[in-house]
Amino acid sequence: MSGDDMRSVFGRQRGWLLLSIVLLFTTMLAGVSLLGLSGGFLTGAALAGALGMGATFNFFSPSAGIRGLTMARIVSRYFEKLVGHEATLRIARDLRVWFFRRALPLAPARLGSSRTGELLARLMSDIGEMDGWVVRALGPLLALAGMCVAAIIAAALIYWPAALLLLVLAVLVGVGVPLLAVRRGDAGEAQRAQSRATLRTLAYEGLEGVADLTALHARDAWIARVDAAAREVAGRDRRRRRRLIGGNVLHAVLSGLGLLAMLWLALSAFEAGRIEAPYAAALVFMTVALLEVAAGSGIAWQAWQSARVAGGRLQQIIEQPPSVPEAATPASVPAGDASVVFEQVVFTWPGERRRLLDGVDLHLAAGDRVAIRGDSGSGKTTLSALLLRLWDPGQGSVRYGGVDLRRFAQDDWHRQIAWLPQGAPVFAGSIAENLRLGRPDASDDALWQVLEQVRLGEWARQQGGLLAWVGENGATMSAGQARRLALARALLRDAPLMVLDEPTEGLDVDTAHALLTDLAAALGSRSLLMITHDRLPPGVVHREYRLQQGQLLQLDPAAP
Repeated sequence: MSGDDMRSVFGRQRGWLLLSIVLLFTTMLAGVSLLGLSGGFLTGAALAGALGMGATFNFFSPSAGIRGLTMARIVSRYFEKLVGHEATLRIARDLRVWFFRRALPLAPARLGSSRTGELLARLMSDIGEMDGWVVRALGPLLALAGMCVAAIIAAALIYWPAALLLLVLAVLVGVGVPLLAVRRGDAGEAQRAQSRATLRTLAYEGLEGVADLTALHARDAWIARVDAAAREVAGRDRRRRRRLIGGNVLHAVLSGLGLLAMLWLALSAFEAGRIEAPYAAALVFMTVALLEVAAGSGIAWQAWQSARVAGGRLQQIIEQPPSVPEAATPASVPAGDASVVFEQVVFTWPGERRRLLDGVDLHLAAGDRVAIRGDSGSGKTTLSALLLRLWDPGQGSVRYGGVDLRRFAQDDWHRQIAWLPQGAPVFAGSIAENLRLGRPDASDDALWQVLEQVRLGEWARQQGGLLAWVGENGATMSAGQARRLALARALLRDAPLMVLDEPTEGLDVDTAHALLTDLAAALGSRSLLMITHDRLPPGVVHREYRLQQGQLLQLDPAAP
């Protein structure tokens, strides 16, 4: 475990976790006591019958104790499972929320360096290892430690040398054997986690790109890669099981020797008249029960190790420094002056020397509509990323209303922008749910109005209205329809500045020109910065620029 914030996730559920540990300890205590009491009772009853002492043997108290312990074990076992599952599910929920809350501010700049499948593995596999950390690892180990203490105290009350023997067995079987089984296992667990992440990444990317893989006749090669990754995961799981099996074998050997030692000790004490036969039998049976309970310590230690590695992997993601720092004392965003100014902006990607932007100047007054064109890789999208403040310029400044963007709080600045990225997603849900991501309080009339603006009104009615289902990634739509739905979502957002990155991607020329013409009418007084490769119909923007070799050059309206 690492990170105060992660510990706070478990801390919020400490009531459920403590109750789970108490119930687990109660189950162990009832089980060990039941076996010890049963062994002593049967031995005493047998001796009483053999010696003709049945009339003086106390039959009722032990039998009542056995029935009570049996019922207590059943009840505590049931509620221990119930409470443990509740605690695990609550922690799984809170861990995912915690991870999202910490990771999302890193998107897209920092998270862009991680493959989607890798992030999915962190979110699913690693959090899956973490959510049961207390129930599968810490809880059993604490309950076992408490059980050992209770057993040693009980043995000391009967015969103190037996207590010493139980102490030695507890240390050897409960601590020594598991630690030998998981020694130097951190590296193995890290490699196992990475192998599982690789397999999940390949499977995810194969499913996402199955059409392209089929078209390129590369599907069989990709399946072979998935199979190889699966074999790697299976091999590491086998090595992990071998370590656990080796620990179980050593546990069995030590348990056998320890049980023989306790049997010899108990019989010797009985023969010497130091303890009675039922107590000698109770010591032996209590040892059997304690060794059986301790058999699960290897799995608990292994779960602890897996959770520790998984916690470190989660921390690797969220502890990345943000691409832009938050302002120490944020300034208020100007309400009246909506002008945007790029002044001598220079930008270089981290680790590179080439200036992608080299002294860019741009003035976007309130209500201005500007388009920026250029070749792929010329820096068009980077220019919009600076305006969104996903990155800060290396030199120069980007100002809004005369105030440098670095002085605004991120959330305050992002409220001023409606953004349509190049790969804007369409989410699994209804048409209305997708649109209301842009403005949660939008009325149905506003939704229909914006659908008409992007020429999706008739399509939405054919699908059944605003509650019609839209498949994940727009599976029930064409690429052009999905693009227009994302544009409608951006138009619905009440922001003074709109940033569009290739808004007509996937549309035919006639539909694209009609959409852009409608867009110009729908913008009203809002400013527009559009990144595009396409020729624009007249009247859509006021000025066009070309970004070339880091310089922003204004184009003649008649230029191609």
